[in-house]
Amino acid sequence: MTGRTIDIGALIEGRGLSGFNYQLIVLSWLITVFDGFDMMTISYTAPYLADQFHLDKTMLGAIFSAGTAGMMLGGFAFTWLGDWIGRRPALLLTGFIFGVLTILTGLAGSYESFLWLRFLDGLAIGGMLPLAWALNIEFVPKSMRSSVVTVIMIGYSIGTSLGGPITVMLAPRYGWPAVYYAGGLGSLLASALLLWRLPESVRFLVSRARSPARIAALLNRMRPEVGADAADRFILGAEPVAREPFKPRQLFAGRLLYITPLLWVGYIASTLAIYLVVNWSPTLFEQMHFARSTAAYVASAGSLLGGLTGLALMRLTDGKGPVAVAFCPIIVIPVLLTVGLLQPAHAALIPLTLLATLLIVGGHYGVHSIASIYYPTAIRASGGGWATSIAKFGGIAGPMIGGVLLQAGVTAMRIFAFLAVCPAVLAACALGIAFIVRRASLVALPAAAAVAPES
Repeated sequence: MTGRTIDIGALIEGRGLSGFNYQLIVLSWLITVFDGFDMMTISYTAPYLADQFHLDKTMLGAIFSAGTAGMMLGGFAFTWLGDWIGRRPALLLTGFIFGVLTILTGLAGSYESFLWLRFLDGLAIGGMLPLAWALNIEFVPKSMRSSVVTVIMIGYSIGTSLGGPITVMLAPRYGWPAVYYAGGLGSLLASALLLWRLPESVRFLVSRARSPARIAALLNRMRPEVGADAADRFILGAEPVAREPFKPRQLFAGRLLYITPLLWVGYIASTLAIYLVVNWSPTLFEQMHFARSTAAYVASAGSLLGGLTGLALMRLTDGKGPVAVAFCPIIVIPVLLTVGLLQPAHAALIPLTLLATLLIVGGHYGVHSIASIYYPTAIRASGGGWATSIAKFGGIAGPMIGGVLLQAGVTAMRIFAFLAVCPAVLAACALGIAFIVRRASLVALPAAAAVAPES
């Protein structure tokens, strides 16, 4: 039968995860693994770079921050592109670009060239996660969105956890460039697979009034029993077709006026903490008199366990809302103060810092999981992309603050006490968002006047 009106939003809300969703999650993992690997590689290779290029702590901090600055700008650009030309082509473009640039980073012959390549690499990496979130979110019911985002982030966590072992395996024998060659080649292979199998968001196609034949084919791939046809009319409930490009003022329309600033402030604080910890952990552990290989393995374990902690909390987030995001930040504050102010015995440092790292990472995954869910389809990639890009102000500041503190002679353990401020801010912002959402008796915010509510 043809000529029907098919509500895509209602179809998605009325189903659980299927083989289609699991395949999409695996495809997203493939590219986010290398995104996470690339982020952590700079941290694990930093001691080798310092030896070769005679870098002090401030110069290392500048390298860390250069990549983050690129990620911030790339997040704005590629997510805008994702909301205009589509999630799929924007994701493929970022994957191929950062694969090539990661390989080129291994060819850097000076501090200056490494700094610039790191910045350029960050441009492509910055759009990857919010585009992957938007694509997956738009194929699942609202009640599962936080969990699906966190499941995708497990791929990222796997990548960050692989950074230490692979650096330990390759760098001493083949030199630090081999680590970048491995990451870049893996990114290109993953992107080639995505080119073959990655679908476009059906919500995006409907919201932009793209080809009905393409929508029908994708819907039949997702739900064969529907028997969609190009002659059918596809809608997203009351959400209108979006024919204009994204405009930043849409992020502050209606109740988003309160949600967006709280999300940004909490995200900045969390990102400052995570980037300081991620970039400086190997160096901090060396200063606490642990072997370089031990430092790499402990930092990797913290990243992986943090991802698993975030995953364990996300079903709670789907049910309880953003109040669950405050759980890890509240718990980690006394742990950080214990390490930083009480100066525990050397034998206790690894378990305490490992606990602190996994809680910081778990909280960061929590704020990741809610970064896109309050925005309607037409601006979802940009909503998540702007949040992650604005958060990179913390990512730029974190490594530089760490470098300045270490260069000034502040001990590694004292830096953990400084970090306690960040989860306190994140917890306050998460609770503020939870209050607004609960007051409205909604899990997702209604769109404002310029953008109709999503079904």
